[in-house]
Amino acid sequence: MPGIITKISGPTVVARNMRTSKMYNLVFVGKMRLLGEVIRIDGDRATIQVYEETTGLTLGDEIIDTGEPLCVELGPGLLSNIFDGVQRPLEEIAKGSAGFISTETLKPLNLFQGQGDTLGVTIPSLNRARKWRFVPSVKGGEEVEEGDIIGTIQETTTITHRVMVPPDVRGVIAEISEGEFSVEDGIAVLEGGTDITLVRKWPVRRPRPFKKKAASVIPFITGQRIIDTLFPIAMGGSVIIPGGFGTGKTVLEQTLAKFAKTDIIIYIGCGERGNEIAEVLADFPGLTDPYTGHPLMDRTTLVVNTSNMPVAAREASIYTGITIGEYYRDMGYNVAVLADSISRWAEAMREISGRLEELPGEEGFPMYLASRLAAFYERGGLVECLGKGERKGSVTVCTAISPPGGDFSEPVTQSAMRVTGAMWALDTNLARRRHYPAINWGRSFSLYHLDGWFKECVVDDWPRLRSELMTILQREEELQDIVQLLGPDSLRDRDRIVAEMGRLLRENYLQQSPYSPVDAFCSLEKQYWMLKIFFKVYETALRELSEGRNMDEIFTEERKIILRDVKNMRVEKLETEGKDIINRI
Repeated sequence: MPGIITKISGPTVVARNMRTSKMYNLVFVGKMRLLGEVIRIDGDRATIQVYEETTGLTLGDEIIDTGEPLCVELGPGLLSNIFDGVQRPLEEIAKGSAGFISTETLKPLNLFQGQGDTLGVTIPSLNRARKWRFVPSVKGGEEVEEGDIIGTIQETTTITHRVMVPPDVRGVIAEISEGEFSVEDGIAVLEGGTDITLVRKWPVRRPRPFKKKAASVIPFITGQRIIDTLFPIAMGGSVIIPGGFGTGKTVLEQTLAKFAKTDIIIYIGCGERGNEIAEVLADFPGLTDPYTGHPLMDRTTLVVNTSNMPVAAREASIYTGITIGEYYRDMGYNVAVLADSISRWAEAMREISGRLEELPGEEGFPMYLASRLAAFYERGGLVECLGKGERKGSVTVCTAISPPGGDFSEPVTQSAMRVTGAMWALDTNLARRRHYPAINWGRSFSLYHLDGWFKECVVDDWPRLRSELMTILQREEELQDIVQLLGPDSLRDRDRIVAEMGRLLRENYLQQSPYSPVDAFCSLEKQYWMLKIFFKVYETALRELSEGRNMDEIFTEERKIILRDVKNMRVEKLETEGKDIINRI
């Protein structure tokens, strides 16, 4: 017997006759079959959050419970695709829409066998018509367990899709086929009759299983000098990027998506302005992967829920994105999940909590804000994957935060800071001075200890150069306070050299343009040679000061030009050009 709507309040609907429903079950609401999710049960009444605009719903409309939680479809075709917050493919929806995507655009789909051809107004997440070339890696008679790789599909030019035995499934292969298959076709059968297809569903709020978590000592390389040098995070780590309006959070997240050295990118546009997301959708398909030379979308999935889309779907979007990330992690890939911004997700949760009349916490956020954030960030990490062998994969979580007025003491920033391993704090004053990335090196931090990897894989004296860089920046900041109080003439000559070097490092090393074809990405080798050149100038300046030279003779225009242009060194001739510049100083 279907449920009956008794109350409608924005995206929140209350229905009776729902005694058999379970928490977080997916339901279809009203004659338009809007997607919804059960979030409270009280007797035979259930409260449902609807993932679409509820205009047109009336009291007495029916609600059909699917008996399943909100799930995503996992299989080949996820990459190079653009989904909304509940994994509907936006490109497919847009084909039938002349303007803004509406409910009328969606096509009926029979999601559940035997319940009629018009149950549910939605479209499949993965293309049912496309055929994929499946090549098995096991044979009939072999025993397999959950997580085992039984074959491969070339999903894009750069990513091989590793087809795995689903969790909680094990047995002996009775039959396995090679050939062209759609995602719904069976590719293998286990003894006992269990079919394995290319598509499987997974509840978005349930973390995918793994053997165990492992400690990561490999850095997540971003190509941004201030991050890689001063505040690196581990592959599989988590970081927050808080900053006020206009500090460059979205640009930094997009830069990480373009240049981060990782196998898979999941970019979640959670509640951001439509024009920013439109820029992402327009730019990303035309970008070239700096590591492979192929289109960047070959290893990217976009999950989009703009600020004018339904608020309930926004709350689900980050779970959709990280579930897709966990799926590729289980194949043994390193995945970066970039969410912009987690504050909009928290605001959506606050709105839903308010409509449920729950007891509010600080600034109106629900009392469970901190635990929900912790549960989300805990889904990141480096893990040993299920299945035979020693396959490892990781999910690195980078989330932007938009604290009102740039106040980092607000609940979302503070709750996230307690459970993440790093913070890249964006500074409004730096942004106003057009210093990008506007990361405040005094407030930012990283708790990941990666010096061993840098010493082994980059250069022995990397930790020393990093320490000296931070020392000069901190000392220069202290000297700036003295200059503002007493004037520049109050400084000793040695301190003036430190102040000048701090300025040159800030403007020519920490500052980096995301739009420069040469400087948008900076390899670790190039960062090392830049630091070597800067510190050669510093050592020369101190030596010449001891020889009696004045500041104008030490910091000549030629040296300033060298330090300004050092970021333009060619990657293929770093060592040659670096040594030549050092000899000219």
